Amino acid sequence: MPSIFLLFGGSGRTGQITARAATRAGYQLLAPSHVECPLEDAEAVSDLVLHSKAAVVVNCAAISGLEACAANPLQAHLVNAVAPAAMALACRHTGARFIHLSTDYVLDGRRAGLKNESAKCRPAGWYAESKREGELEVLEALPEALVARVSWICGNPARPAFVEQALARALRGEPLAAVADKYSLPTDAEDIARVLLSLAEGEAHGILHLCSLGEPCSWWECAHTALQEAVACGTLPAMPPLVRQELDKVPFFREPRPRHTAMDATRLFTMGIPMPTADECVRRVARRFLAALTGC
Repeated sequence: MPSIFLLFGGSGRTGQITARAATRAGYQLLAPSHVECPLEDAEAVSDLVLHSKAAVVVNCAAISGLEACAANPLQAHLVNAVAPAAMALACRHTGARFIHLSTDYVLDGRRAGLKNESAKCRPAGWYAESKREGELEVLEALPEALVARVSWICGNPARPAFVEQALARALRGEPLAAVADKYSLPTDAEDIARVLLSLAEGEAHGILHLCSLGEPCSWWECAHTALQEAVACGTLPAMPPLVRQELDKVPFFREPRPRHTAMDATRLFTMGIPMPTADECVRRVARRFLAALTGC
């Protein structure tokens, strides 16, 4: 009988891709919906893990909207911190392998440059604070757990992110703008799923930075690269204007965003797990999205 792969957040941008990857890998997938297992209910979460007979438990679930977390900080705390801790503690009892996804937003965003796993954390806002609390709670409950920080997830055409959204607006002929003074690294959801399946069979634990390689880039640079790929593909006749925005002047960003959170993925590289550069990631994601729309 195939091993059971219990996936929380299976309907999300990363979860959808991970669910397909786990099934292809031969696991018996168990991906409860929010109705089946509300993450605000730690007891329900714990009971599900304890009785699932899962060999691997992966948590891709989170409330990731910064404004949503600020509007309901208690829910953010329950979903982003308490629920992962309950999963970890239950895995401690069952012996299941546990991998929890976190975010680059927990890092100190005041200084430029790549940051490794030992870099200082300085979460700003309810989202980042709840995610950092989740990291600490998970590793306290289960030191053998793996906390994989991810950044700027894209690559799921069914759940478009900033790269795909820029392409969609360009194809509709709409004005284009992107923040040019906030820096991290984009990560393809397909790469995240591939790495998660590899790590599910290993013993790596602690904090791990799971992102593309290369130097920090901005949303503007990512969008520009995606548009270049659309022109090369012939989907766009020419490069459209792309306005540079300032992070502090985006009107619908009511909560603080860290400015410099690009992660150093050296630990992942030394484990023999390949990752594309940021440029390769964005171009591949762009081609996948354009193919889904136009067959390019």
